[in-house]
Amino acid sequence: MLTVTPPESKPQDASNEVPGVPVEGGLPPPGANVAVATPGAAVVDPDDLVSTEKTPTLVDRVQAFRARYEKQEMALFFFAGFLYDVLTLSPVDDALTGVQNFVYLAILAGLLVLEQRYPEGAEPPKLLAKVWRFREDALHFFLGSLLSAFTLFLFKSSSGFTPLLFMAGMFGLLVANELPRFRQLGPVIRVAVFSLCVTLYFASLLPVLFGRVGWWIFTLSVVLGCGSIYGLLRVLKRWRPDEKALLRTVAIPGFGAQAMLLACYFLGVIPPVPLAVQYSGIYHQVKRVSPGVYHLTSEAQPWWKVWTAFHHGDQDFMVRPGEQPVYFFRIFAPKGFEPYRVRVRWFHDHPEKGWTALGKGFLASVSSNGSEGGYRYYAQPGTTPKPGDWRVVLETEDGHEINRLSFTVTEDTRTEPREEKVDVSVLKVTKPLPLEDWQKLQPPAPVPAPAAATAPAP
Repeated sequence: MLTVTPPESKPQDASNEVPGVPVEGGLPPPGANVAVATPGAAVVDPDDLVSTEKTPTLVDRVQAFRARYEKQEMALFFFAGFLYDVLTLSPVDDALTGVQNFVYLAILAGLLVLEQRYPEGAEPPKLLAKVWRFREDALHFFLGSLLSAFTLFLFKSSSGFTPLLFMAGMFGLLVANELPRFRQLGPVIRVAVFSLCVTLYFASLLPVLFGRVGWWIFTLSVVLGCGSIYGLLRVLKRWRPDEKALLRTVAIPGFGAQAMLLACYFLGVIPPVPLAVQYSGIYHQVKRVSPGVYHLTSEAQPWWKVWTAFHHGDQDFMVRPGEQPVYFFRIFAPKGFEPYRVRVRWFHDHPEKGWTALGKGFLASVSSNGSEGGYRYYAQPGTTPKPGDWRVVLETEDGHEINRLSFTVTEDTRTEPREEKVDVSVLKVTKPLPLEDWQKLQPPAPVPAPAAATAPAP
């Protein structure tokens, strides 16, 4: 049998090794027995050409969009709550509105408790896992809706400037709640705003239930607001025994908001909800011509005084000897409200003394007439006013302002008769109607039947 043995390999002598020549420019030296790969098209596995990245779903895209515009989304939900309430707000004595606001407060209380029970980073309860990410939106929506409702009630019960400041303060609190410095404090701002909403809810509900307004009604509202914060603390203490944290995040902002509201009320900043002046104006003459019908006489203005279209009556009052301005107003109170008294005060901007009160004012007894149009009344200063700037203020007996109207008095040196304009105020229509429009709405007078013919005497 033929066998083949492989040749023996000769061992290489390490001393015979020649150091390699360094490669320059990525190329081997000339004469080197080395294969060189020429650049060309790379060979790619066809499977690598197929993208393995997961295609984002619609939910993923929506979540990414929400994360990108988080602050704008917060503002949108807050303004949505405000706009919703502006469009759907009913009178303060509406039972459905009261129930709706109570439900909103209950939902807010539940969200605040859950937020404390499951802070940021903690796993939410299984029943709420799918909707837990929307809790911020829900908080801002309900806060916006409640704040808008109560602010509109305040706006109707005052001259308008103070509620605007109050609303600006609420907006400032909500914006501050989104700043990193305030977020580190936990839900401090939310608890404070919730505390405000609870007290304002009772401040608008209790006058309707008791049929009156006064300092003790508002104080009782503050006591009930403090009770709600105390109840919130009792519930949270079961889950979070850290009393210092509860003191910082719940007790101080909650009770602090109550103290601020009480101070604002006694300083006259908060108007007497639910009383509201629906219309007021300055006239030369107010006359009751029939039950429920008043004629309001003012001076007709030339066409070029376009700004007088926004005036109510004679806010540019031209006075002649012996004349007095007449302040006409209609004030709303809920049905069943007990008779109450309001004070009409006149102020003159004295050149040297500034705004000076003309006497102690005139007390008028008014009542709820069961109509949304309100109770109508009018008053005069009791003397011919001096030329200059004037102001008439309507307030409650304890000094809380309900309405304010400014007007200017100018001496009228003309002797010819004035061109007058007459408006008509009726019971169920808030704003007075021009006399011509009111006459068109009246049914035609019945035509008397012709007298029966009589037979001639015999």
